[in-house]
Amino acid sequence: MKSIEPTPRRDFVKRSIVGTLSLRAGIPLLASLLTSLTTEASSLLDDSPTAATEKEFRQKVIGPAELSLVTSQIALSKAANTYAKEFAGFELEEAKAVTSVLKDLGTPVPAMDAKAQATLTKIKTTTGAAFDKAYIEAQLENHEFLRDLAQDYLTKSMGKTSPAESQTRHLATLALAVFKEHVALTKQILGQLGS
Repeated sequence: MKSIEPTPRRDFVKRSIVGTLSLRAGIPLLASLLTSLTTEASSLLDDSPTAATEKEFRQKVIGPAELSLVTSQIALSKAANTYAKEFAGFELEEAKAVTSVLKDLGTPVPAMDAKAQATLTKIKTTTGAAFDKAYIEAQLENHEFLRDLAQDYLTKSMGKTSPAESQTRHLATLALAVFKEHVALTKQILGQLGS
């Protein structure tokens, strides 16, 4: 039997065949990897706040609004930074208005969850520049949540005409402008605080 000597062409064909077979064997692996990445991306997107009904929107707003109210009352006396203290005054008035309207609409105030409790504890126990940073970071996170929630609710409730939906859409429309403004303000203040 005569042996076949390697030539550049035979090596190329052999590498191509091996590469094609490897690629075919790797397609299920690649498909599995893509499916996994898509699932992970979807779960990250699912973490966005959502509200399809006026009741769901109100229930998801009142807790963060109550936390803002309490932490802003604390910030009025503890904030060292002029801008953080000024923001606390604006935020306190916003939180009072939002919680008042929500309570008038019959929205029950839930007990604070573990995350809200941890935020409140941090705000109560921190002082000086660290307090300013902790307070403004908490407000930024809170307002990003509220902004995204209001945007989602306004999109999903479009066309709904019941009196409760109309009232809540009006509240969400007005609040959204303030939520966006407070996101911008807290980012500016954090920039000044060196974050």
